[in-house]
Amino acid sequence: MLPQENLKRLNLSLPQVSTPGGSYQSVNVRGLIAYVAVQFPILDGKFLYQGKLGKEITTDEGIMAMRLCALNLLAQINAKVGFENIAGLNHLDANYVADGIWDDGPLLVDGASQLMIDVLEDRGLHSRSIYGVARLPRDFCVSLTASFTLRSTINDR
Repeated sequence: MLPQENLKRLNLSLPQVSTPGGSYQSVNVRGLIAYVAVQFPILDGKFLYQGKLGKEITTDEGIMAMRLCALNLLAQINAKVGFENIAGLNHLDANYVADGIWDDGPLLVDGASQLMIDVLEDRGLHSRSIYGVARLPRDFCVSLTASFTLRSTINDR
């Protein structure tokens, strides 16, 4: 199935593409590799899931936050290169902020990993890294970046 069909089957839609919060591009293409800048749990300009996992944010809420970050990644890459030009997802880098002894990082990031596979199918298989960090901008509990391999070089859309 096409990614758009998979999104529809999952009853999901891509969020509005956000603009960078600084002097960088949301998607930077070099040859056949596209790097997607950090995405946060933002939905149509509204900041969501702010606080620490294990304190203000439950694990289930964190999984939803990570899925939203993944949807934002998909929105960014689709807007820049189009789903049709994605050969595959290479790697995800996930960050989270937790309180105390909370340690469900792998479960948390499975929310993003599984969404990528559900939407992109075999092209969504990837490696990943998970980092617990002291703080993220705007007190977000999670963030996600990615790199993709493209089928061909692109002209700006």
